[in-house]
Order: sequence, then C-alpha cells, then structure tokens
Amino acid sequence: MSSTVLVAGATGDLGCRIVRELLGLDARVRVLTRPGSSAADDLFGGDERVEVVAAAYSDHAALTAALAGADVVVSAVSGTRPVIVDAQRALLRAAVAAGVPRFVPSDYSADYRRISLGSNRNFELRRELAAEVDAAPVRATSVLNGMFAELLLDEAPMILFGRRRVLFWSSADQVLDFTTKDDVARATALTALDDDAPRVVEIAGSSISARDLAQTLSELTGTPFRLQWAGTTRTLSAMAAVGRRLSRGPEETFPAWQGMQYFVSMFSGEAQLRHVDNDRFGPHHWTTVRDVLAAHLA
Repeated sequence: MSSTVLVAGATGDLGCRIVRELLGLDARVRVLTRPGSSAADDLFGGDERVEVVAAAYSDHAALTAALAGADVVVSAVSGTRPVIVDAQRALLRAAVAAGVPRFVPSDYSADYRRISLGSNRNFELRRELAAEVDAAPVRATSVLNGMFAELLLDEAPMILFGRRRVLFWSSADQVLDFTTKDDVARATALTALDDDAPRVVEIAGSSISARDLAQTLSELTGTPFRLQWAGTTRTLSAMAAVGRRLSRGPEETFPAWQGMQYFVSMFSGEAQLRHVDNDRFGPHHWTTVRDVLAAHLA
C-alpha cells in the first residue's frame, strides 16, 4: 500500500513541485490549506489522486484531524517567524497528536546548524524550530540543498551579466552549494517515502566556487567573465546589520539584507554542506549550475 503524504505549503513554488514528484511516485497526497482559501482547489481540485483538507494552524483540533492517518507530513511553507517557527510548531504538535510517525520540516537551505549567532535570521529560525523537532516524539528528516540554483539568475546578485563580472566575498575559492528547485522537490519526495531516511539528507546539484562560476560563464559565452572582489564577509555582515536596522514595516522573507546574510553564511564556509549524498536515491541526472546558466543564456 502506498504512503499517505500530507503536504503543507503545497500551493507555493516548491510545494507544487513536491506534490508533482510525489504523484509521479504513486503516493497518496493530502494537501493542507487554510479555511477560505481556494488556491489548493484551483491547483489540485481536478486530480482524484489529491485530497484537499482545510484547517487553520491556530486550530489544534482541526489541524490534528486533518493530519490523522497520514504517514508523513512534508512542510514546504515559506515566511518569517510566524510561519517558519509558529505555524510549523503547530503543525509538529498536531502531527504528534495525530500519531503521524514522520515529519519533514521546511528547511531546503544551506547548512544552518553551524552558523554564528546573529549572522543569518532565516537560518536561525530554522535552527530554533529544529530544536523542537528533535525533542518531539517523531522521526524527522531535513533536506539541505545549499542555495536554489535559479536564484543566481536574478534574486541573488552574484553574477553581473551586463558587466561580465562574478562577485565574491573574502575568497573566490570558497565552495558554494547550489541545487535546482526540481531536484530539491525530487529528493524531498523520495525522502518522504523513505522510512529509513536519516535526520538530515544533504544534496547538491553543483558544489563550485566563484572562480569556477566565472570560468563556466566564460566558456558558455565565449567572452571573459572576471572575478570582482566585493569585500570581506565581515564587512558584508556589518552591511546586512545596518540594512536590517534601517528596514521598516513587517519583516519580509527575503529582503536585501537577508540576501547579504545568506552570502555571509556561504562565503564564510559556515553553511557549506559537508556530507552530500546525491547517490542515496539511485542514479539521477542532477541539473548543474552550468545547465541552468546555459538554458538562461540560450
């Protein structure tokens, strides 16, 4: 009998991809949505393989009932403290109350476990939740994948295409990990269906340096891309701190200063993946950064 996987955050970019991969593996999928939202019905309502259930994260009884009978809960929610900590804490407690044996939190990031205190808000929220997950009577697995490779094309301004430059901080030879969203979704779906999955699964489509990236772009374009030193990680961290203090209004999930913090974590080496196991789920063509850049440039 196939496993029943409940997916929270299924209407988001990564969540949709995870649902697609689960269906391709013949899993029974249950999608959690907030009461009053039609997004899940619009996306999955016509698919008999997907069950849509509604429950507010603040309603423990309804949330527990929605999770009852599931074999694993996969979270793909995205946000700041109200989502990453508060909503997932409620989801975790409901999973325990419903007797769900396994839980996959919404990590999908570089390795947040060794970062310095105060250096990365989003990573520290994940580390805070991880402490509660570890203490709960549930078997948990986090998927760590470095940075989404697609972010190199726009939201993570490391590549200056027009100026033919690749920015780096401190060292151009620091190894950085990148994985496409589709590959992360595949690994997450396979992890969800693997009862023997460890506490952490590390994957990376590419583990390359800024120097490698510049060389790759030079080869793809036939035009030299040069490295450009942008300062030290300490300077970048200080700039991020100033940006955060000057920001006003509710905190965004990925403001400019959070992007700076992410590069601090990566270029300092603190968030580098140390135990990548791409072969865990068998042979697979991983989409590399070179593949992503070639498609973009084409």
